Amino acid sequence: MTKTNHESIQVAHILLEALPYIRQYQGATLVIKYGGNAMVDEPLKQSFAQDLILMKLVGINPLVVHGGGPQINQVLKSFGKESIFIDGMRVTDNETMNVVEMVLGGLVNKEIVNLINSLGGQAVGLTGKDGSLIKARKLKKRNQGPNTMQGGPTIDFGQVGEVESIDPSILHVLISHRFIPVIAPIGVGSDGMTYNINSDLVAGHLAATMNADKLMLLTDIPGVLDQNSTLIPELAVSEIQELIDREIIQSGMIPKVQCAVEAINGGVESSLILDGRTEHALLLELFTDSGIGTLIHQ
Repeated sequence: MTKTNHESIQVAHILLEALPYIRQYQGATLVIKYGGNAMVDEPLKQSFAQDLILMKLVGINPLVVHGGGPQINQVLKSFGKESIFIDGMRVTDNETMNVVEMVLGGLVNKEIVNLINSLGGQAVGLTGKDGSLIKARKLKKRNQGPNTMQGGPTIDFGQVGEVESIDPSILHVLISHRFIPVIAPIGVGSDGMTYNINSDLVAGHLAATMNADKLMLLTDIPGVLDQNSTLIPELAVSEIQELIDREIIQSGMIPKVQCAVEAINGGVESSLILDGRTEHALLLELFTDSGIGTLIHQ
């Protein structure tokens, strides 16, 4: 269908609005945590891949860290194995870890890579095992008992880990050859043990290690909300703890903002928490005057 003059002029205005932002971000490194509804809704999956390809074409270097909790649950259920969570963390025995690695490092990772490549991009899938990317250690977390000053006994989550260090050598090689790295949050310990790691935490550590310009966390809500469920468009790091203490920031948003703050403290310029349910959320945030989501800065 042929565009009218008015529609064509609107397109021109959109491009002109984007131009200064394209200049600003040319050569920038952005770490993007991909998860939630954006990973299961077909139009959103398409728009996410298209956003990455356009970002790469205009000189931005995106790196993707993805989750896959619902997909893991589905496969475990098909095997007749129950998913067990404590404090929101998946208890991961050896059998569960095998499924996690198969789903994250195989099914989910390769689906994302294939989609980007099929739309004209160049993506390469990795886990933390590839190129010794993510060195992990077993997560040790104490059960916070109400009558225990020092917390309760240590909870054993099995093969759940935390990031000890990241070696970005393989990522620099891929970026220099114009590939988009797509990373599954699986690490390996010094003893060779495989660990399942929270994808938000991996994204935050990766952003700091890569000295990224931005960390972008896709969620299933508009961003950080106030007590009236209204979006807070901008937050300073110094404001975060007060909002947590007042229980304005609570539940699953707490680890996301803490991850954002840790990335900024590690040298990342700013972090963004934005609604992955919005088509082309990345482009709207980066290349428009209004943007979407919550910007967190120093």
